[in-house]
Amino acid sequence: MGTTTTALRRQIGSASDLKAVVRTMKASAAAAIGPYEKSVAALADYARTVERGLGVCLRAADPHGAHADAGPTRPADIAVRAVVFGSDQGLVGRFNEVVVDHAMAQLGEGLAQAQVWAVGERVRARLLDAGLPPVGSFPVPGSVELITRLVGQILLQLQVSDGAGDAEPQAGPLMLFHNRPAGASYEPVSQRLLPLDAHWRRDLARRPWPAARSSTALPEVLGTGAQALRAFIREHLFVSLFRASAESLASENASRLAAMQRADRNIGELLSELNARFHRTRQSGIDEELFDVIAGFDAMAPIR
Repeated sequence: MGTTTTALRRQIGSASDLKAVVRTMKASAAAAIGPYEKSVAALADYARTVERGLGVCLRAADPHGAHADAGPTRPADIAVRAVVFGSDQGLVGRFNEVVVDHAMAQLGEGLAQAQVWAVGERVRARLLDAGLPPVGSFPVPGSVELITRLVGQILLQLQVSDGAGDAEPQAGPLMLFHNRPAGASYEPVSQRLLPLDAHWRRDLARRPWPAARSSTALPEVLGTGAQALRAFIREHLFVSLFRASAESLASENASRLAAMQRADRNIGELLSELNARFHRTRQSGIDEELFDVIAGFDAMAPIR
């Protein structure tokens, strides 16, 4: 009895300690989601401003929209560049597997020649397992404030890869792959940053300016139009990368929260089972001792 109940007490103690750790991680993940979601919401106004400025530049470069539907011509076999956002830490379920599978499916035939940058050590390992070794990797920022540094590092690497900041870059198309919050869960999404989508460029150029009552109230581009266009494209890249990173971090913490909730539930069920076994074992031992006392009493009764 002693050895069995002692072992059960030890198991109950270990499970209780683990449950406390899981609850701490669950609270941490729940608290971390909010700042990233707020940063995405706050970025929306700035993103709209950048799009309006970019639309003005595109309209000034092509007032009649004659070339709005024509995208830049490129060799068919040029390598696609892709940035895949994942996690540095574990306990996130299939978070990294989902985004890597989505990226591989979207890249399709261009997968073999693709140049991939990984954001996160876990997603980098997943890309290696999938036979798609990254040409570079970046650590996942630990806070909203550090996202700006990450975006700067990514833009620098893309510029080194050949002209990612130009209006008409000479390098291959640039794709983003990340997970985005979807209710209590997340979903993998992709975005083509460069070259600018022809339909999107056309819609931006034709989008009416807010509160413009006449053609004389429309904004104008001062200075060199090409220089302003490149500046707005760089801001568009910054906004898109920042949003992708923040949404990925919010999704990562949502995935970790869901994983911790499942772990908390499983540990709770295990504790219930261990406590029930402990009480049964303890009661069984007490019953055996009582039976021994009664048997001894009965054996001594004829002697009396």
